[in-house]
Amino acid sequence: MSREIHLDAPNIGELEKQYLSRAVDSGYVSTIGDAVTEFEDKCAEYLNAQKAVSTNSGTSAIHIALHELGIGEGDEVIVPALTFIATGNPVMYAGATPVLADVDIRTWNIEPASVEKAVTEKTKAIIPVHLYGNPCNMDEINKIAKKYNLYVVEDAAESLGALYGGRFTGALGDLGCFSFNGNKTITTGGGGMVVGNDVQRMEHIKYLINQARDKKEEIYHSEIGFNYRLTNIQAALGLAQFEKLAGFLEKKRLFNGVYKEELKDLNTIRFQEQYDGAESSFWFTCILSEDGAARKELQKRLEQKGIPTRRIFTPINEFPPYRDCKFIDNGNAHNIYERGVCLPGSTRNGLDDIKYVCSTLKEFYYEGCSAD
Repeated sequence: MSREIHLDAPNIGELEKQYLSRAVDSGYVSTIGDAVTEFEDKCAEYLNAQKAVSTNSGTSAIHIALHELGIGEGDEVIVPALTFIATGNPVMYAGATPVLADVDIRTWNIEPASVEKAVTEKTKAIIPVHLYGNPCNMDEINKIAKKYNLYVVEDAAESLGALYGGRFTGALGDLGCFSFNGNKTITTGGGGMVVGNDVQRMEHIKYLINQARDKKEEIYHSEIGFNYRLTNIQAALGLAQFEKLAGFLEKKRLFNGVYKEELKDLNTIRFQEQYDGAESSFWFTCILSEDGAARKELQKRLEQKGIPTRRIFTPINEFPPYRDCKFIDNGNAHNIYERGVCLPGSTRNGLDDIKYVCSTLKEFYYEGCSAD
């Protein structure tokens, strides 16, 4: 029997077709329509935030958040070295300078001690990233931010549904930013969200993403705005996906539990760990192999068996635009990058698929890392 295993494919079905059809029938498929407001309200209510504003990507969500906080030329923003490039790029868009902090070797998240070492008189904000859905140590990050009067903009792109201290990620700093790209836990096809508790600030963000169009006049713009709006048809897809969020999170957490139980006797791998009081959304379950050579052989073997994997994000100091950035480097980001692998996490997979991945992993290691 042929088996198709999905790395991060979206889980789309009949409910999504119904919502999309409703949006099409309404005639509102662009950036005006009831689905946009409803999707924003549902996100704010779920996260226990005062307001949410949808955007056309997670990247634009971070950019507009930095812009709203007045961050620009001459300012520094601390970001983790180990993250997707979309964390650093908006800092560049804003005209500010990214300063890279190393990550914790156990959780893979931005290391508070490195953050504090990176602070200068130019520092204006910290962007903690809840990597692969795993919450950062937000108590320590917020403590540092308060000490140095810094903003905290959470990159919660991968962590919808994750909890830290009983509260949802994305609602633990000044502003939180999410992504609904096709590979995220829920998707709008492409889109994002900014959430926050300062209603006035959030209303201004809503104004800015609509080209700063002044409602007092028919077409009048009193500020430089952005075309960062989510479409009604995307929001309709998001509403259908939101109905399934609890089930998706349950399944991802089940998969993580199966991976850990089935592979518990393998001393050659380590799982990404959580902080006390945190509960990951497990966008991906990720492991560390012994070294880079073993990681390459493991990915090769899994590919031969029809199992897709992904290497851990390349530390952003490796990319030309970031090579000259200040980096508080303890070696952890590169250690994780060399050894780390993301295992299949799509909710389109079944339990048998995850167990097949586990049996293939065990076969590989029990054979002494020899490829076919």
